[in-house]
This record gives sequence, C-alpha cells and structure tokens, in this order.
Amino acid sequence: MTTTVPASATPMIARQAIINHLNQVVGYELFNRSRAALQHTAASDVILVFTALSHAGSEDIIGTKLLFVNCTHESLAGGHLDLLNPAQMVLEIPSLGHTASEEVSARLPILAQLRAQGFRLAFNHSVLESAYAPWLQLADFIKLDLSVLPPDQLAVRIQYAQRHSKAQLIAEKIETQQHFETASRQGVQLFQGYWFARPSVVHTKLLQPAQANIIELINLLRLQASTESIEEVLKKDAGLAFNLMRLINSAGFGLTREVSSFRQAVMFLGLKKLFRWAALLLTATRDGGPPPAICQTAVVRGRLMELLALQADMSEEQADQAFVTGLFSLLDSMLPLPLAPALALVTVPEAVSSALLQGEGPLAELLALAKACESSDDVAFHLAARSLQLSSTQINSAHLQALAWTDRLADPL
Repeated sequence: MTTTVPASATPMIARQAIINHLNQVVGYELFNRSRAALQHTAASDVILVFTALSHAGSEDIIGTKLLFVNCTHESLAGGHLDLLNPAQMVLEIPSLGHTASEEVSARLPILAQLRAQGFRLAFNHSVLESAYAPWLQLADFIKLDLSVLPPDQLAVRIQYAQRHSKAQLIAEKIETQQHFETASRQGVQLFQGYWFARPSVVHTKLLQPAQANIIELINLLRLQASTESIEEVLKKDAGLAFNLMRLINSAGFGLTREVSSFRQAVMFLGLKKLFRWAALLLTATRDGGPPPAICQTAVVRGRLMELLALQADMSEEQADQAFVTGLFSLLDSMLPLPLAPALALVTVPEAVSSALLQGEGPLAELLALAKACESSDDVAFHLAARSLQLSSTQINSAHLQALAWTDRLADPL
C-alpha cells in the first residue's frame, strides 16, 4: 500500500442503521463525514474501514452487527480487506454507469473471489438491468433507492429481483410513512432512511505511534525478521502496541479467542497481514497524539517492571504481563478517556486488569515500585521493595537498565 492520505483524512465516521420489519437493527452503513472525504476514492475506503477498526473512543463503532461499507472497484483489491472478518462485512459495490458488458464481465472474478472468501455483496438497483446479469447471482443484498424510483418502477424491480435472485431487498432513502408502507406492502423487509434514523456521527480517535517506529516495523516485516525482533519494536511504542491489540481483538477481525500478548498477536496475524496493517497505520496516522515524554515513560515503566518481575523470580509469562501493565498504565494520559474504558478497548490478562484498575496482585506491587522510582518517593519505594523482597541495588540496577534499553530503542545507532 503506497497511497498516502493527508492528515485531515482521518475521518469522522457516521453510521446509519438498517432495520428489519420488526424495527430491529440488523446492520449499519458506514460513511466518511470528514471534510477531506469530498471524493470517494480507494484511499478513502481504506481509511474509513481502518479507522473504524482502530477507533479508540468509548463508543464501539464496529460492534457485532453487519457493517455495510461503500467501496470503489479499485479498493476491492486492497490488502485491507484481509484484516476484516468477512462474516460481518457487506461490501457495497457501485455500478459502472453506462458501460459495456465486457467491463461487467471483467469485474466478475474479483467479486466472485470476495464472495468465496465470505464477504457479502450489496448492489444498487442497477444490478437488475440486463447489462449486470453476471453480477446478479452474487448479490446478497439489493438496495432500492426510493428517492429515484417511482412506485410503478419499484414494483417491477422488486418482482424481478424476487424471481431472478436470492438477495434480500433493502428499501433505502425511506423518508416518510408512505415510503415505508409502499415498500413493505410489496415484500421488502429491510429498510434504511431518515424515517427511522439519521446517521449518527462519531469523532474518531486513534492512538498515534511514532511514524519512525511504524517504518522500522515495515522494514523488519519486509526482511521477514524474527518474531522477537518484531516484538521489540512493538514494545518500544505504546501506540503501536495498543493499535495492534485493539485491532486483533475487535469483532471486525473475527478471532474466536482473545489475544493478550504481543507475541500471540504477531503469531496470529502473520507477517503478511501485519505488513498490511502497518502500512495502513502509516497512512492513517498524523502528527500530534500524546506527548513523546508520556510514551517514553510508559516504555521505561514497562521494561523496568519486566526486569523487576524476573528479579523477583516470577515466571516469564508474568514478566510479559508486567511489561504490558507498565506500558498500558498511562493509557488514560495517551487517550482522552479514563483508564477503565481505555483499557476495555484492548484485551489484557486478568492479572494486568486487576493491577491497573483495582491495584491488586503482584503486578500492582511492581507498578507501585516503578512509580516510586519515577517520583523518588522513598516511603513507597521501600514498602514495595520489602513486599517484593528486592534490594535497593537490584531495583536501581534494573531502573538504569530500563532507561538504557529505552534510549537504545529510540536511537539504535
């Protein structure tokens, strides 16, 4: 992915409900409402979906309903679709305008491939025209625009669709009770429009990693570096770590089990998908985000806690959890959210959650000790050291190692 998008392209996302005849929400259509989205392009498609997956706000855009996403034909071949859960996604395929049948046939293989992968396809009522006959059998949904279809044409198209396809019909642009009754009487059972709900806007938020770290990750992935090398890059940037854990545990990614460590995330995602994710992240992030000092403090804290856990004879798994605890302990400073809802955006082990939110367990003691090292709080330092049975020499040595390690990560040369 080489497309670059300006900073202002990070969108405000709007959702509009699609409901059934029982007034139950079955899905949402996503819209890009940012000023940058004046044109619908392949790049804007990618940014819209990526931002919805990575959104770090208190409202979950993705949820568990079907997501209807407008696509361009160019974006259908984009690697970002590999990062989605096909079972949840409906790709809205645009018509080609007044086009020759050869063009329709030329697009058929990629549409068939997407459907074979599990994506559902939606088309507007143009798919009922004879020129689009090759696409009709692939249609899972057909949208009927009541703002342009008079009642007599609507009836003809509904009858044709019911005879020649298995697609569910969606009456869109429903703005009056009469629109609803007209479509409903003729057998349409899915509806979308202002009569039911206007699009609701979500001001999206991304926790932005340093672009230099994203580029380093991309270069490692190009070289097919080891899992350990990739994990090291994730460890040095809280934004990278948070975004990856946010993505891989989202409903939109479709995993059946929770992932709670960076190593697991790398193994589950694989180098190819991880490369695509990093490229998308590079495209979507912009200058700004949390101050670098906060991010550096989080990394130092995580490394210090990891080293102290090993000094305290904890297991390697507990040491990994100690690093995650330290790294994510400042999420509330990085995001405009309190710590509990910020932490709820990612999946962490129960021990990490207990330490951060309840101040309980050995990880909480390590966190208290790390904070005492930062603030030079002698009383807290000695209380935590005594509880963990660590000497001042061990702690000070680990602190120096953590600082040196973080400095090396920031300036590997």
